[in-house]
Amino acid sequence: MLSPLLSCLSLLLFALHPVAAVWPAPQNFTKGDKVLYLHQNIAVTYNGAPVCWSPSPHDDRVSPEEGTNTEQFLYRQITYTYGYVVPGNLTSKEVVQAGLSRALASIFHSKFVPWKLHKPGSEFEPDLSQGLKWLKTLQITQTGQDDPSAFKPLAGEVDESYNLTLSGEGDAKLAAVSSIGVLRGLETFTQLFYQHSAATFWYTPYAPVSIQDAPRFQHRGVMMDTARHFFPVDDILRTIDAMAWNKMNRLHLHVTDSQSWPLVIPALPELSEKGAYHPSQTYSPADIEHLQKYGAQRGVEVYLEIDMPGHIGVVAKSHPELVVAYNELPYWWWCAEPPCGAFKLNNTAVDALLGKLFDDLLPRLAPYAAYFHTGGDELNKNDSMLDDGIRSNKSEVLQPLLQRFIDTQHARVRKAGLTPVVWEEIPLEWNITMDKSTVVQSWLGAESVKNLTAKGYQVIDSNYNFWYLDCGRGQWLNWANGPAFASGYPFHDWCSPAKSWRLIYAHDPRAGLAADAAARVLGGELAVWSETIDATNLDSLVWPRASAAGEVLWSGRTDAAGHNRSQLEAAPRLNEFRERMVLRGVGASPVQMTFCTQGSPGECEYTL
Repeated sequence: MLSPLLSCLSLLLFALHPVAAVWPAPQNFTKGDKVLYLHQNIAVTYNGAPVCWSPSPHDDRVSPEEGTNTEQFLYRQITYTYGYVVPGNLTSKEVVQAGLSRALASIFHSKFVPWKLHKPGSEFEPDLSQGLKWLKTLQITQTGQDDPSAFKPLAGEVDESYNLTLSGEGDAKLAAVSSIGVLRGLETFTQLFYQHSAATFWYTPYAPVSIQDAPRFQHRGVMMDTARHFFPVDDILRTIDAMAWNKMNRLHLHVTDSQSWPLVIPALPELSEKGAYHPSQTYSPADIEHLQKYGAQRGVEVYLEIDMPGHIGVVAKSHPELVVAYNELPYWWWCAEPPCGAFKLNNTAVDALLGKLFDDLLPRLAPYAAYFHTGGDELNKNDSMLDDGIRSNKSEVLQPLLQRFIDTQHARVRKAGLTPVVWEEIPLEWNITMDKSTVVQSWLGAESVKNLTAKGYQVIDSNYNFWYLDCGRGQWLNWANGPAFASGYPFHDWCSPAKSWRLIYAHDPRAGLAADAAARVLGGELAVWSETIDATNLDSLVWPRASAAGEVLWSGRTDAAGHNRSQLEAAPRLNEFRERMVLRGVGASPVQMTFCTQGSPGECEYTL
């Protein structure tokens, strides 16, 4: 056994030689020290046939409803040609072609000269006078045929593995079973290259390269709350982009809540007409389809949640007869956050409304999603005391009514070809029985995950102690002077402190579980509850903190040797990846100050 001093020294020596800055870390990665230059006319083939690709950074964040003039029409036709926006069914070739164009555009147009990652005055760039060896070809091979589920998979239905090699002689090969695996490999390919300060050269210093990679977890997600604050479509599209760069594959839109209903339902237009904050803050069916197709083409499945039977108070604005306890005060007696409101659990008109809602919505979601989230968290028993059809807050009265409610809604979800997702309270607090294919999202901690897997459920981990990105921003309540001020001071929110990337990186969703239970943990989601988050601070609060979970979920907490990945090894790579995200248009927060990114390893590290 090494002494503490030798152990500390070995850790420091490891930090002096970090792996090449690929994020998330590949499962197996070997590299050399030869320089290859990437030519803008690199010859690319896909399954043996030449691939037409565009080095121009076409932007396909155009909403289908934005304008009708000739210039925009022609623009869309160009993006369709390059496979960026697919008007019909996705094909493997279109997905790969579009991903290739995005990858090469990110290299050639981001202008990433990594001066911030080297000591001032150091010679970190290759000498252009020493002769240039060019990367001449990229051969992409997809060894399997994409099933229809490849673009709307259940967890584990699509093979995301890939192998990537760069020879010292200038040939690159990327092989994957699926087109989604090709996309993951292309994202890794982009991170091997830098721009020379001479401006017209792009190089990798790592040749030859050999990477064999695959995800540890099948569900790697972000949840966005679009009800407390509305996020314009473009902000969601940009989030999808960043998720794809991080090899994350699920965007969960918590699209409605008691505060607002931004989702347009043509069969029930009154829900958004009366429930949205403003007519401009709505998502049309075309917007939702655009988000789903955009995500599917990047290997990011977009699925929706309508939280019920609690968290539904806003429906009272259009259907007051169906909701109890809407905006009742004091709110803490009726719900966790105002305005309160829950569906009446013993009312046939509620069921009729939901039947109409799901008949409209679910068939539109099913082509590009495998899941639909029916919520179920924080249902307050007191609400039903105000329900003329119940007048009770006793669990033995409410549980059978909730069981019937869940059975009915989940039958509708399954009829549409979707798999239901619920929050953990449904099986754990209310003891509702569900089909074991139902996915349960856990947020209250490790014991919940253990209890859910013991019941045989598949689990998405969103442990608030680690993966809630809204925490630490202070209360959204205002406190009056006097006793109220004293009781609230210093106005921390319920889940303070803020979760730093280091804390996020420390969490293992499968920690402490036996092998059979661990296998039921599909992965996790970072939660972006939006009481104090909107479009102005979205990027800086999500990234690169979500990147830390992205690596945990892709690479696992342990490396190939079984050792926990160290912050000392991760930080230089995350610093570099953050720079890449910023240059690609995402306003990610700094990981460390420039003194640390430019300094010698050890100057900004703490070891014992």
